Amino acid sequence: MSTVLFVMSMNAKAYFGVAEASLGSLAEMSNIKDLKVAMEAGEADVTTRANGGWEATAPTTKTCSADFNMQWKPGDLAFEAIKDAFLAGGQIELALLTGAKDASGSEGPKGSFSITKFERNEQLKEAVMVDVTAKLAVFGEWVKV
Repeated sequence: MSTVLFVMSMNAKAYFGVAEASLGSLAEMSNIKDLKVAMEAGEADVTTRANGGWEATAPTTKTCSADFNMQWKPGDLAFEAIKDAFLAGGQIELALLTGAKDASGSEGPKGSFSITKFERNEQLKEAVMVDVTAKLAVFGEWVKV
């Protein structure tokens, strides 16, 4: 049995669809260049006098956001879906996985996301790009294939 030594970013996959769609119905977003998934928990101060002079912290609610860039590509289904979700103030289902949705060991968050940033970049020697921020609105599941 072989052991995975590392996971290559180029094999990671992002999928999209209508809000609350099942994983199987989501389509791949192949127009993404770089993607960063940030997950963080809030903090509650649970310090007591019995903690020997040390502050104590417990995690509270979690947040999840994704920052990525994609080419400005009219007609591309993922680009149009992201743009439409931003313009309408609606939600889009995203699954942000370390591999294909049917690949053993692939995992990551899935849920309905709000698009809070849709920023167009026009660098002279580059394709027109869009920087996108998607923030989790409804947690669906932690996918683990």
